[in-house]
Amino acid sequence: MSCVPTRTNNADHPPMSPAARFQGPHSPPPTGARRRFHIAGADLSASVSVFLIALPLSLGIALATGAPLQAGLVAAAVGGIVAGRFGGSALQVSGPAAGLTVVTAELIQRYGWRTTCAITVLAGLCQLGLAALRVARSALAVSPAIVHGMLAGIGVTIALAQLHIVLGGTPQSSALANVGALPDQLTHLHPAALSVSVLTVAVLLAWPRIPGRAGRILRTVPAALAAVAAATALATFAQLHQPRVDLPSWRSHALPELPEGPVLGLLAAVLTITLVGSVESLLSAVAIDKLAAARKKPDVRIPRADLDRELTGQGAANVVSGALGGLPITGVAVRSSANVSAGAVSRHSTMLHGLWITVAALLLVPVLDLIPLATLAALVMVVGVQMVNITHLRSVKRNREILVYAATVSAVVLTGVLEGVLIGIAVAVTVALHRLTRTRITVEEDGTFHRVCVRGQLTFLAVPRLSRVLGQVPHGVDCVVELDGSFMDHAAYEALHDWQTSHSAQGGTVEFTGRSGARISEPAQEAHGCCRPWTPWRNHHCGERPQPAEAHQLATGLSAFQRNTAPLVRDELARLAREGQQPSQLFLTCADSRLVTSMITASGPGDLFTVRNVGNLVPLPGEESGDDSVAAAIEYAVDVLGVESITVCGHSGCGAMQALLNSPPDGAPTPLRRWLRHGLPSLERMRNRRHAWARISGRMPADAVEQLCLTNVVQQLEHLRAHESVARRLAEGTLQLHGMYFHVGEAQAYLLTSATGHDVEQVFDRVAPTPSVLEKARV
Repeated sequence: MSCVPTRTNNADHPPMSPAARFQGPHSPPPTGARRRFHIAGADLSASVSVFLIALPLSLGIALATGAPLQAGLVAAAVGGIVAGRFGGSALQVSGPAAGLTVVTAELIQRYGWRTTCAITVLAGLCQLGLAALRVARSALAVSPAIVHGMLAGIGVTIALAQLHIVLGGTPQSSALANVGALPDQLTHLHPAALSVSVLTVAVLLAWPRIPGRAGRILRTVPAALAAVAAATALATFAQLHQPRVDLPSWRSHALPELPEGPVLGLLAAVLTITLVGSVESLLSAVAIDKLAAARKKPDVRIPRADLDRELTGQGAANVVSGALGGLPITGVAVRSSANVSAGAVSRHSTMLHGLWITVAALLLVPVLDLIPLATLAALVMVVGVQMVNITHLRSVKRNREILVYAATVSAVVLTGVLEGVLIGIAVAVTVALHRLTRTRITVEEDGTFHRVCVRGQLTFLAVPRLSRVLGQVPHGVDCVVELDGSFMDHAAYEALHDWQTSHSAQGGTVEFTGRSGARISEPAQEAHGCCRPWTPWRNHHCGERPQPAEAHQLATGLSAFQRNTAPLVRDELARLAREGQQPSQLFLTCADSRLVTSMITASGPGDLFTVRNVGNLVPLPGEESGDDSVAAAIEYAVDVLGVESITVCGHSGCGAMQALLNSPPDGAPTPLRRWLRHGLPSLERMRNRRHAWARISGRMPADAVEQLCLTNVVQQLEHLRAHESVARRLAEGTLQLHGMYFHVGEAQAYLLTSATGHDVEQVFDRVAPTPSVLEKARV
């Protein structure tokens, strides 16, 4: 069984049949009619699911903006067909989005609907121009705190406006006006509107939480559709008198006209639609990439989004939507995530959803006219509240950008989207400059020498203070400069170097150390450099080893952790303490001190459930002889923690494997020998000619020890399959086993990629670096 799942390579086409894989590039076509266009069943079902979500949301967003309700349907259809066909993200669904609701509503109030359509066309042309310049990646440079703050501010504004319609009134022109008018609105409630709105909100919140088998069946219907259907049924059968959807004839549908108004105001409007729509679409595309990559079923590889092409698709869709009298279009995270969850495998699902919207707009008008406007307002109000995402708020707080987030939210609510984003950017730049200048430089006399401590980043902004403090050090004394920061620019380096040269010329000495006290540079006259700042972590000593009288290294390391690392990871560890551990995999490896699991797997706290023992052995069930620790760890990880994979990692130069090869058969039964008997099946497997030898990245093992190390990984995977909990999860398809080999001397990792049968050669392939993939930064 393969330890690495295989996936198809093209998301725009369904997986190839087994027979098709064996046809060469010049093979004749199969008998029968050749199909030029094929739609996978997964795309068809996913398109229906997305359509059922998009239909009520499109009407609700059109209502919230004050545009004709048909404009929401036009934008949804164009977003599905045009952006779906020409965009760079295979699974992203585009259409009218809540993120542009406030902007569009303001434009309609100021310029009218037909001019707003023309502004949408111009914004689409601007997006096409930006795509031609290939600047899509630069949009990702905007701080996530600003983006999340912008969306949260828009959500607050939407919720305040729609709340008045939910209560049976009319929204005001601004968020502050809506807040001021709310007390009077609460004293003049409209029971009919309030009843359908309450039912809508109740169904939206309760639908995903219906328990049992009935809940699983009901949840096949999207919550938004169920809420709108229930409220419409109530209004119809109870004969509640209230405003309803009124879709006029398409013959009277308003199309764009030439823009009229102040040029600067129109340019600002086009710029706002362009920037907000582009950033939201690109960030949504990146998020959908992550969702698709994490998806287990269907097992189809989805290519990463081409952001410049995605910007092209969004621009083309906005040009067409504006020309046809539709709302501005962006990539919509809610519909896109529903598309991924529904199992879509190509862009066909997005395009089909647009087709279903078109059919509904033409044929289902009598049904749509039954929907109460208060129901759509309640739906959009819930969407607005959900835009204030608690997860995003925690992430912003953890990264110490809560000030940027709060400033952006407040500015968007009080001034508008474009002004709010600009204010958020200004605050973010100010915070960044403040952190760069927040460098503490102190000098103190410590016995016979002086110590200069620098805490923070050393840039040209800190050079005046640095020079002033260094000037306080008397001539001719010994001085230690402790640098506790990760960055030093050229101006700061020159200032330190010049002062070092001057101080040494006047009879003094200068020594530079890192945060742990280890030397990081020497005076120019010395012939050799010394240790790097991370040397103590390597357990290396410069020159003589420390004498017993010196500080214990473990205590020194603990002190450095408490001083430097603990403040940075305290919030994350506190979150893990509250929420408990939720590791994604069990990592079983050797107790060898040279294997640092967090380093070679780029993992952090809470990621791995690690089990270490001599020789990375997995005793067979029933042969533990009183030592159940490994079996207990496996059972706990698989049944309690619910890990998704188990990795057995061996390594080069393993002392346990050397002991197995060289151990005499009649040796004394020491604890180590008793434990190593669990590795005897690996030794027998290597010596048995019925089993093919393992190969490592196309070459044979260097010696018998390396061969046994590789064979032991394969054998321990077989032992894992004998454990009841592992066998059950493997049969369910919810657990994967992986083999791994780490060559210590080469700092190179290898993954087992071949089958594990008796007569099939075991192959460990080299893991190559992938600089195109941006790893998540960890504190």
